[in-house]
Formats: sequence, C-alpha cells, structure tokens
Amino acid sequence: MLMLRDYAKIIHEKFGGKKKITYLCIINQKVRNMQDQWDIIIDNKRRLFSLDLKEVWRYRDLLRMYVKRDIVTFYKQTILGPVWFFIQPVLTTIMFMFVFGGIAGISTDGVPQAVFYLAGLVCWNYFADCLTKCSDTFNANQQIFGKVYFPRLVVPFSIVISNLIKLGIQFLLFLVVYLYYAFTLGGFNVNWTICLLPLLILMLACIGLGFGLVISSMTTKYRDLRFLVSFGVQLWMYATPVIYPLSVMKNNYPDKIWLIVANPLTAITETFKYGFTGVGVFEWSYLLYSLAFAIVVLLLGIMVFNRVQKNFMDVI
Repeated sequence: MLMLRDYAKIIHEKFGGKKKITYLCIINQKVRNMQDQWDIIIDNKRRLFSLDLKEVWRYRDLLRMYVKRDIVTFYKQTILGPVWFFIQPVLTTIMFMFVFGGIAGISTDGVPQAVFYLAGLVCWNYFADCLTKCSDTFNANQQIFGKVYFPRLVVPFSIVISNLIKLGIQFLLFLVVYLYYAFTLGGFNVNWTICLLPLLILMLACIGLGFGLVISSMTTKYRDLRFLVSFGVQLWMYATPVIYPLSVMKNNYPDKIWLIVANPLTAITETFKYGFTGVGVFEWSYLLYSLAFAIVVLLLGIMVFNRVQKNFMDVI
C-alpha cells in the first residue's frame, strides 16, 4: 500500500496547475486528520513537576514486568532464594548486639536488643535500597532508554514497589522476634502510633525516591558521584537512630540534638520504634518536619529528573 508521501510524489510528477494543488490540499487535510487521531504524541515538552501518572498507568504492564524482573534477577542462580532477605538483617542484628550492645554498651532504653536493632534495620534497609538502586537508574538502563520510548519514571517506581516485597519479608522477621519477646517478657506498651506505619513507609519511599532521582540525574554528567553513594549511605546510617535511641543524644548531647533531629529519617525510625515498643521519642513536630522534607525532596527529584531526561542520551 502506498504511503501518503508516495502519492504526493506521484502528483508532483504527473499533474500540474489547479489539479495538482487540489490533490495536494486533499493529502494535507488527510495528514492533519491523522494527526488529530493519534493516541500518543512523543515530545520533549514536560512540566517540571509533572508526574505523568496517566502515562505511567498506561504502561502499567511494563511497570509490572519491571517489578517481576527485579525480583527474579535477585533470586536467579541462588540456592537460598528469598532466605537471603532474612539472613542479612539477622547477621547485622547479631553484629550490632555484639559490638554496640556488648562491647560499646550503648543503651536501648530497656528494649531487648534484637527487637531494637531489627526495628531500626527494617526502616533503614528499605530506604537505603530505594536510594542506592534509584540513584543508578539512568546508567543501569541507558541501553534500553536509547532504543525504545516509555515513561522513564516507570523504572524508579518499579524499584520502590519491588523493594516493598523485601520490606514485607523483613517485617515478618521483625514480628516473629517481636512476638517472641512479647510472650517471654510479658508484652510491650503498644500504642496508637502503630497506625502510622503506612505513612512511615510512604515517607521512606518518597525520601529514597527523591534523593535517588536527584543523584541519578547528576551521575549522567558526573560519573564519580556513583562511588560516593554507597559510602554516603553508610555514614547516613550512623546519623540515624538505628543503633542508638534518640534519648541517648538528648541526655548526653542536648546542645547537639538538633543535628540528629535535622535528619528526616530520625522521626520516622523513632516513631516506628515508639509505636511497637512504647519506648522512644515521639514528637508531632519532628514527624511533620520529616513529612514536609519528603514532599519537598520528591518534588525536587521529579523536577531534576524531568529536566535531565530530555537530553539524557546526548549527555550519556
């Protein structure tokens, strides 16, 4: 079947005068009608804070495929499979109990060390995984991005969703240890703030996704930032009350407590521990600060991501 441009070429060769102009006008009108009927128009015009959620929803099958890929590739050619999700927090908790709880003698505010450290690791591991994997979005997918079009936010969204499965497995481990000590010691002072758990997970996802988008956008031009991410994440953990309670900082370093509170993960981790154990520091002002920080960093990440993805292939 001949294309419209082929018909236009034939008209130029065989017809002249008014008849030629008439035929060309008909073809131009058909082209305009076809353009009006297009379902998807690909261009580089994007609003800075546009999430393009409709477009992401249109590619939900691709999003589902990416989530499945992230899970399958982690299990591929492994003997223990999902058991690795249990091994990592268990070994880390044992090391924390030996080093920080035993040798250093850091207080856990009367909470069993296994419960205290696991509570912090559940929150921290989810955030750290979202941040480190999202920060490598452009570099890890440059071959795909250069060959086919799809909303680029599908990839970091799939990372955040797939990490929820790992979070769920580690949270089950925490519940097992938590219930064991609850029956052994006579229970914990569970309070209503435990209902904030979905909000806490959402805030962790937003902060990890936001920082990941910013770093990923910057690494397209400054490659050495990739080497600083893992090192920076390790340092960030020590600035978060994962291995120590916030009360230790309040009692021993009251003039420097603002440095720890300025960390948006502090209120999230403390609220998680306070909800399940009734021990710790819970302040609405701290939590609202973390919520505002999560929203701002997410919007910033989207703005930078949308700006960089327009000419990503030219820079990479």
